[in-house]
Formats: sequence, structure tokens, C-alpha cells
Amino acid sequence: MLSTVPAIISSNPMMESDPFPSLQSAWDCSQLFSTTQSVGPARSGSASTELNQTQTQTHSNSGLDESNQTLFIIDERKRRRMISNRESARRSRMRKQKHLENLRNQANRLRIENRQLTYRLRFLLYHCHRVRTDNDRLRSESTLLRQKLSDMHQNLLFKQLQQFSSAWPCNNVTVMSEKIPPPLII
Repeated sequence: MLSTVPAIISSNPMMESDPFPSLQSAWDCSQLFSTTQSVGPARSGSASTELNQTQTQTHSNSGLDESNQTLFIIDERKRRRMISNRESARRSRMRKQKHLENLRNQANRLRIENRQLTYRLRFLLYHCHRVRTDNDRLRSESTLLRQKLSDMHQNLLFKQLQQFSSAWPCNNVTVMSEKIPPPLII
């Protein structure tokens, strides 16, 4: 992730002992993690300005040690914060991915459960329809059988009444309506 920028190797032995150049103006973050040592701070300006500052830095090396130490501490904090932020972002991505996977699994489970409930509902509706159809058929059959039973009961009463009335001596006269047979019930 960290890139290194080729640095100019100093021919000055004093500069080689100072691995942390002072950064007083705009600077490039990649120099902080460079494995090679650079002459001075990364600046935007002319080469002569940089050369003058390099010479000034060699004369005031003791003052730079203190500022370099402070910059090192600040840079170390920034580096730690950057690493911590990256790790936090990685954990956040992992949590998000896990949450997304859990949501997908839950959606699949709910789809399967929905499909099973739909099948059960269709099955119950089919059987409910069959039971209603059978119930309607049985009701109509029951009505028909009750009508037949009622007709049979009336015929039986009529025959019993006929037998009872023929037992009386005064009823020996036959009436024409008695000779007509009763209608057949189908």
C-alpha cells in the first residue's frame, strides 16, 4: 500500500546521520515511509533554494534534532492513526459483508418458508373445496332421502288407514277412487 519514491542519496556525511528531514513547507507523505534517505524536505521551489537550505541544515544540525524528534513523534502518531483507520475500515467492511451475508441467508430462508406456506395453503384450499363439494352433495342427497322417506311414510299411513277402514262393516261399499292405485314414487 505504501509507495516509496526514489530519493537523492546525499554525499554529505552529516546528512546521512539524519534520517528524518525537517518539513517546514508542503511535503510528500511517501517520504515518511521511504527506505532510502533523502537530502532534504520535499518542497516546491527552485533547486538553488533547496541547496541553500541544505547547507543551512548542516550548520544547524543540533536544532534540527529537536524539531526532527517532534516531527518523528507527530509522523509516528499519524502513521499509527492511519494504520488504525485502515484496520477499522477493514473491520467495518467485514461486518458489512457478514451482515449482507446474513440478510441473504434470511431472505433465502424466508423464500423457502413462503413457498412451503403457499403449498400448504393451496393444499388446504383444495381440500376445503373438496369438503364443500362433498358437503353440498351430501346435503342434496339428504334432502332427497328425506323426501323419499316422507313419501314412504305417507304411503304407509295411507295403507294402514285403508286396512283399518276396510275392517269396519259399514265400509263395504267400494268407491271408485279407492280402486285407482296410488301413484308410484320414484
